[in-house]
Amino acid sequence: MMYLISLALMFVGLTSINIIFSYQSKHIDPHFWSTFKFQLMMLPLFLAANLSVGYGVKFGMKALNQLGYVLIIAKCIEVLISIWMGYWFMKETPSWKTWIGLIVIITGVILVKQK
Repeated sequence: MMYLISLALMFVGLTSINIIFSYQSKHIDPHFWSTFKFQLMMLPLFLAANLSVGYGVKFGMKALNQLGYVLIIAKCIEVLISIWMGYWFMKETPSWKTWIGLIVIITGVILVKQK
């Protein structure tokens, strides 16, 4: 059960952070004051997202007892979310190289976890 809670919290937090930055890059004027105002309004969402990621890592540590493995899983989740955000906001379609890279990452995680 801790695995699922950890994955859900990390997914929600990382997705929120990536949506905020993707929205900013697509829709917010890059001038300093526009970006500053947007970031200031997003502080409560960043706080909730950071708490979600933090508790996701904490619960992942309780479940696995290996911080490195939990952080690697978080990065894998973030890579998948980044591909999703690229498609959603920029209409970027992942190429075959992207999928090969993901397979290499997943294979590496599996090899690291084996004894």
